[in-house]
Amino acid sequence: MVGKLTTTLTLAAAVAAIALPVMAQDPAHRPGEAAVDPYTIAEANAGVAPFEGTEMLEAFHGREGSDRIVDAMLDRSVADPRIAEIFVATDMVRLRRTLKEQFCYILNGGCAYTGRSMRDAHDDIGLQPADMGALVEHLQDAMDAEGVPFRTQNRFLAKLAPMRRDVVTR
Repeated sequence: MVGKLTTTLTLAAAVAAIALPVMAQDPAHRPGEAAVDPYTIAEANAGVAPFEGTEMLEAFHGREGSDRIVDAMLDRSVADPRIAEIFVATDMVRLRRTLKEQFCYILNGGCAYTGRSMRDAHDDIGLQPADMGALVEHLQDAMDAEGVPFRTQNRFLAKLAPMRRDVVTR
């Protein structure tokens, strides 16, 4: 009877886990990241649908190239006196991880995006249009350094553009 009860409880727990919305993982499972309030993980949080096919991902030199672009963009942004203050209180470990996931997801690289929605992630930051302009400038510089063709950069930026309304809040 105990074995049957244990099996039933285990099965019920598994069904409940599948039926509930996926919540953000405990920060202890993400070394180096600060705690955040739980939120529902959903592909829609990435802000846009991914590109179809592999052409864009290949132009970014795969996931590794996309990751290098995110790192270079953030390094440039943190060093830029125009916007450096934005990043002072930012969990850079989480930001790097979620941006890499987001870019990989958008480029159809087979990644899941586990970050918050663009509106929720930027709600308290107070980004202004000039801040967004500087971030885009750093993204373009990083894509140039990675050798992403200009036309491909424009396609990527056009894909990101609708997110501006959720990111620029002042």
